[in-house]
Amino acid sequence: MKVYAIGDLHLSGNNPKPMDIFGGSWANYMEEIEADWRQRVTDEDVVLIAGDISWAMTLSDAAPDLQRIGALPGRKVFIRGNHDYWWKAIGAVRSVLPPAAYAVQNDCVRIGRLLVCGSRGWTTPENTGGVSAEDKKIFEREVGRVTLSLNAMRKMRREDDRVAVMMHFPPFNSRIEPSPFTALFQEYNVHAVVYGHLHGHPGRLCLQKTVHGIPYYLTSCDLVKNKLVAVECGL
Repeated sequence: MKVYAIGDLHLSGNNPKPMDIFGGSWANYMEEIEADWRQRVTDEDVVLIAGDISWAMTLSDAAPDLQRIGALPGRKVFIRGNHDYWWKAIGAVRSVLPPAAYAVQNDCVRIGRLLVCGSRGWTTPENTGGVSAEDKKIFEREVGRVTLSLNAMRKMRREDDRVAVMMHFPPFNSRIEPSPFTALFQEYNVHAVVYGHLHGHPGRLCLQKTVHGIPYYLTSCDLVKNKLVAVECGL
């Protein structure tokens, strides 16, 4: 079993939204992702999808986008992004998922020896002051939710399991400084972390970084040239 990841697909099957207005890398981007996906992924593999899945506002409008992803090979694991307004009650989300698809929300799912956990996250402070009370509140709430997910993972964990954490927001600030998130991942001995959310010029961003021996993968599709990212977690 191989593990891959991709983020920020921003699909809009029911109400098409052209993405190439954001730059040339978005022209026919989903067709490029699907071609790479079909070439590399088998039904035994896992693809982690790190949020911002669909522009839809309602679950029914998001269903065609989930089905489009579901038609691709492999087992898929979704996590909510900041633009996934259609994602509300987790039970409702799970009720419309295609076969071999899973949704993680402050909990953990098992796929063979792979445990996948996580939460959406929030912007990590830059340690330069100026953080609003509301941002601080949301950030602390997300740290709590990630902790819940890791505790759920710990209860399920067996000796030879491997653990991947999914977030949408980066788990550190722009200087990749230690954060409450990175401290948790070290404490719980996870094997890999994937995230998305960031866009722009790839030269200004770190696509892969190792912190305390744990690899962190930035998976925003435009930054990874519309190709799945291979995630190394020891399987």
